[in-house]
Amino acid sequence: MFTPYPSRPSAAQPAIPLDRRSRAISLAALALGAALLPGISLGCACGCGVFDVGTGAMFPDGSGGRVYAEFDLMDQNRNWSGTSSAPAQNNEDIGIRTAFYTVGAQYMFNRAWGVSVDVPYWSRKFTTTDAETGNPVTFDHGALGDVRLRVNYAGFSHDMSTGVSFGVKLPSGDSTYVDFDPDTQISSGSTDLLVGAYHQGKLVEDGRWNYYVRAMWQQPVASKSVYRPGNEVLAVAGAYYHGWASDSGVRVVPIVQLTAAVRGHDGGTMGHPEDTGYTRLIASPGIELSVDRIRFYAEAGFAFHNNMSGNQLVARQLYKLSVSYSF
Repeated sequence: MFTPYPSRPSAAQPAIPLDRRSRAISLAALALGAALLPGISLGCACGCGVFDVGTGAMFPDGSGGRVYAEFDLMDQNRNWSGTSSAPAQNNEDIGIRTAFYTVGAQYMFNRAWGVSVDVPYWSRKFTTTDAETGNPVTFDHGALGDVRLRVNYAGFSHDMSTGVSFGVKLPSGDSTYVDFDPDTQISSGSTDLLVGAYHQGKLVEDGRWNYYVRAMWQQPVASKSVYRPGNEVLAVAGAYYHGWASDSGVRVVPIVQLTAAVRGHDGGTMGHPEDTGYTRLIASPGIELSVDRIRFYAEAGFAFHNNMSGNQLVARQLYKLSVSYSF
């Protein structure tokens, strides 16, 4: 979800001058997310994290809050090894289709400090090869995912164009479903440290074309002995056009962004380090429609570079829909 301009000036602070307001971004799309995003290899080591750079990653424009709901879809149906497609028979897993439902909120107490929370629910369909019969078998499971909490700081400059965030991913989701392996579970079962940063600015002097960059580092700090997810670095660079608005206040904003994801190998006694770890590049065109305080966003991501360790299932397309309300 992405919001490239402020909803209104803060009541407690003077309004940002118009030439600065045109550069403000209040939400990134996952990238993530957050995007995204926002990884499954035989599970979640090849892509889910791309949503997290955008999800809940609101770029504040003043005091006040925003609530949102988001839907993401990822269908991992191709076996991949290194930088190319690999024979399906090299991987006992056949497909992982996941629908991500997330609700979240951010509240800025003032122009410097705020907090945010993301609460996900995942619905997963996992098709693999039965070890006894050699035939395909499919399992469906839905459950609460891992909640993310962040503290955000945007006080480096008056226009809030640069900020950082610090937070934690809690092992609140389900990591015990009997028919999923640890790296396929909805929850990683780990507590992770989250550190992020962003910057935004004008590409042209009149402020119609603007850019943003954002990065997030996710590092597990406590995990189960059977499974420790790999650490991950996500980065997003994007640009958008800010010039389409009607007299009635309806605004349309086209966006294009590039997401880079680097994930380390999983660990633990059931971690499959030889078949986890990757680098990915994803191009994502999107569009946002805003009406007063309500904003709708749609995005399609296309992976044009995958470098996967061992054999992993990948999704070539990723889809996102979201709606948000500011207050």
